[in-house]
Amino acid sequence: MLQRLIVSACFFTAPIWLSSCGNNTDVPLLAGSAEASSGEGESLYQQAKQADEAGKTKRAIKLYDQTASRHPLTPSAGKARFRQAELLHQQGDIEKSFEAYDQFLQYFPSDNLYSTALNRQTEIAQSAAEGDIKSSFLGMKSKLSLDKTVAMLTKVSANAPKSRTASKAQFTIGELYQAKKKPRESIVAFRGLVREQPESPEAPEALFRVGVVLMEEADRGNQNQSTLDLAREAFNDYLIQYPSHHRNAEARKLISSLGGRDIQRSYDIGEFYLKTGKTESAKVYFRDVVRKSSYGELHDAAKARLKELGE
Repeated sequence: MLQRLIVSACFFTAPIWLSSCGNNTDVPLLAGSAEASSGEGESLYQQAKQADEAGKTKRAIKLYDQTASRHPLTPSAGKARFRQAELLHQQGDIEKSFEAYDQFLQYFPSDNLYSTALNRQTEIAQSAAEGDIKSSFLGMKSKLSLDKTVAMLTKVSANAPKSRTASKAQFTIGELYQAKKKPRESIVAFRGLVREQPESPEAPEALFRVGVVLMEEADRGNQNQSTLDLAREAFNDYLIQYPSHHRNAEARKLISSLGGRDIQRSYDIGEFYLKTGKTESAKVYFRDVVRKSSYGELHDAAKARLKELGE
């Protein structure tokens, strides 16, 4: 019974976050502890500032973290978390700096440093995507893993939904997956951007890239008809949705080239069946080449094969 009363007190008093109800800072605590917590928090913040000004960066980072984590309602909690993120970035601890900025954005959305923190977090994520993050070890440049970079960009997008920042982050995710030859993930990212923010400046290029990714898949050997059909569909959707975009002419040329790939594919299948002795099946594909093309090398070669086969 006593335990239930304590839990009830934690959840139904004013939302003041102290250690009275456990270590979880998300659990509201007894209102009577608010004043004491604020005083302790301000004291910690002053100690952090003194360490910071004295050049004791590691101690300052620790104390700033304690201020924001243990006393999030103290007046200086937001400044403490922001400064912690700045110092971590200066120290070259990019991932922890990113996370500190993320905590600031989550817990101090009304702080006047919010826009600055979001911009800093975005810069870190975009730099990671470009492989331009410097580690603290001898100042060498180092690339974060694809998963970590994508996770960063995803958080950036979540912190600024429906914004230009979110659009850029989502587009960069698609580019990263495209560069790493992960077509499925890349297409999901690009299509997600077009679905969520069709009017954003990045959306037309994203839809165009869907067709490009599918063509790249075909170039890597996945030239089944469905891949080529999906590429053609993506380019046609792009032309319909964004008729004034600067890559329209390129999209039309690529659609035209897809027709040529269809013809080449039919001819190659005909040759395969011919070599394996399946002449009737070979004829079907050679006829398809002649039907789809009115002239050209493949047209002439297919007609010659049909003549050899008695047609």
